[in-house]
Amino acid sequence: MDLKEKINNDLKEAMKSGDKLRLETVRSIRALILEFEKSGRDKVITKDVEIQMLTSAAKKRKEAIEQFRNANRNELADKEEAELKIIETYLPKKLTDDEIMAEVKKIAEEINAATMRDFPKLMPAAVKALKGQAEGGVIKNIVQKILSDN
Repeated sequence: MDLKEKINNDLKEAMKSGDKLRLETVRSIRALILEFEKSGRDKVITKDVEIQMLTSAAKKRKEAIEQFRNANRNELADKEEAELKIIETYLPKKLTDDEIMAEVKKIAEEINAATMRDFPKLMPAAVKALKGQAEGGVIKNIVQKILSDN
C-alpha cells in the first residue's frame, strides 16, 4: 500500500474515531500529497518523494517545537510533538548510531573510501543509502569519525 492509500485509510479511521489531532495531522500530510500531484504534469510520487515530504513535515514540527519551548508556549509545543509522533509513524524506522556506523562502514568499503579526502565521495553515498532512516547531521558525524579513524 502506497502512502496516499494509507493516508486516505487513516483519514477515514480518524474521522470515525473522532481523534481530532490525528485527523488534522493526516489531513496536512494528504494536503502535501495533493499539492505535489497538482504541481505539474507527469509527476509521480516515488518512495523517495514520500520520504522527502514526510521528513520536511517532521522538520517543520521540530522547529516549531523549539520555537514554542523558547517562547514558553508549552501547550503548543506539546501539540506539535504529538503531530510529530504521528508523522514519524509514516517514516521508515530510524536507525541507531551503531546501525548507521555499520552501514556507513560497508559503503566506505564498497567505494574504497579510507581518508578524509574521500569525504565528498562517501557522504553523498551514505546519505542516499540512509535516506529517511537517519538525520544528515548524524550521518556526517559518523562519516567523519570513520574517515578520521583510518
